[in-house]
Amino acid sequence: MTNEKIGLFYGSDTGYTEGVANQIQELVGASNIEVHDINRAKPEDFAPFQRIIIGLSTWHDGELQSDWDAFYENFKTIDFNGKTVAFFGLGDQIGYAEYFIDGVGILGDVVYDNGGQIVGVWPTDGYDFEVSKAEFQEGWFLGLAIDEDNQPEMTVERVEVWVQQIIEEFAEVMSSEQA
Repeated sequence: MTNEKIGLFYGSDTGYTEGVANQIQELVGASNIEVHDINRAKPEDFAPFQRIIIGLSTWHDGELQSDWDAFYENFKTIDFNGKTVAFFGLGDQIGYAEYFIDGVGILGDVVYDNGGQIVGVWPTDGYDFEVSKAEFQEGWFLGLAIDEDNQPEMTVERVEVWVQQIIEEFAEVMSSEQA
């Protein structure tokens, strides 16, 4: 049985990713979303959801956030067939310009490889980075990019615009699957 709610899975060491997850939950509406800290999640927790949001930060030289790093081998076992996934990633585009939000690209590859569809792509305009595994084609990230280190004043607006975008894209995918 599928769950009509959106499943939001995040990992956070500093609280910034959790803060963005909370903002997303507020914008979507608590009754429409089920939030999971990946530190306490199991692969089967993904199963009931057709629509999933994944949030993580990228650490140091392109490393996954610690909870996602610990969960990564389990993540690779999840069947994403019939699931639509949106990503948001946090990173430091100046201090780690060659690894900006790489975690989104790393997990995105797994979702694609395991049959999932990704929505919520985000333009690279307005960011100053060198390279990113999340840039799946020139000018586009695989998901929302947040930089709390260098552009914290832009976070609220970026999240608001992106949440509206993914709600519309989730609805489009659901209606096309039912047609």
